[in-house]
Amino acid sequence: MKVKAVSAIREIHQATPDDLTQELLAANQPVVFRGLVKHWPLVQKSLQSDQSIVDYLRGFSNQQPVQSFSSDAINNGRYFYNAQLDGFNFAPKTSTLEGVIEDVLLHCTDNSAPTTYLGSTALEHILPGVRQQNPLAPLEHAPLVSLWLGNQSRIAAHYDIPDNLACTVAGRRRFTLFPPDQIDNLYVGPIDFTPAGQSASLVDFQQPDFQRFPKFKLALEQAQVAELEPGDAIFIPSMWWHHVESLAKFNLLVNYWWRQVPNYLGSPMDALNHALLSIRDLPESQRHIWRDIFEHYVFSAREQAHIPELQQGVLKPLDEAAARRLRATLINKLNR
Repeated sequence: MKVKAVSAIREIHQATPDDLTQELLAANQPVVFRGLVKHWPLVQKSLQSDQSIVDYLRGFSNQQPVQSFSSDAINNGRYFYNAQLDGFNFAPKTSTLEGVIEDVLLHCTDNSAPTTYLGSTALEHILPGVRQQNPLAPLEHAPLVSLWLGNQSRIAAHYDIPDNLACTVAGRRRFTLFPPDQIDNLYVGPIDFTPAGQSASLVDFQQPDFQRFPKFKLALEQAQVAELEPGDAIFIPSMWWHHVESLAKFNLLVNYWWRQVPNYLGSPMDALNHALLSIRDLPESQRHIWRDIFEHYVFSAREQAHIPELQQGVLKPLDEAAARRLRATLINKLNR
């Protein structure tokens, strides 16, 4: 099934790095940047041929071990749970980048071979120097730049906590996005047992089971779809659900992840896990009280002018020192 967009993702054509404004990258709406990185040597090599981009990558490889995943051809590139939801339909494999490339190229010529998927691998870890030859000035200080390489694949709809700029280098990709408020309509799987670290929708987008997942029809009404060619990029705001399909037999993507708050602040996922531990199973009346307390101190952070500033403690905006003290307090309490 190819999801039809109800509202188109905003597009900027003939994009340049100057189009990556702070305003756009701090907004809560996705944007497609057509041709943003088409000038990269990476992209230019990929436009010549798969072999050209492979030779380019091999020129930077430092033979560091990497972990990829393989999935039998019968799964049609869907990297997901097994039928019982107690395991996965893919297996990890440790090799080098050269080994991964060989596996990818094998499936390009042999449709019965397992598909191969290398995801979220730090670019500098395996290809030092590539980032310098393929720069993106507005995000040169992004803390994490990752490489994604593989055959045709389908990655279930999931969210990421950081903001994300994904740049298609080789092949084509289809992104299907949903606003964060569609969580209830996407039938999200377990939090603590996931295919790739984040909770994922259990719906098969190619063959959606509307009897089992009837509210998915409501999610589709909010779907936004974009297909990216080599050189195109898409900005996916924090917490937006995205289903990603690699459409060619050889696909390569580079993405940038960053948060809009300092690195010393904690992950909201830690707070969610702690709330599951300490709040969710309280009596309903007590949960309502804690909802109001969170609203007061966190979600609509009230002014605390009635407390002398020097005594406001963690109620003030946290600096690094205060964040470290608060983290130490939490660790101490959780270790009891």
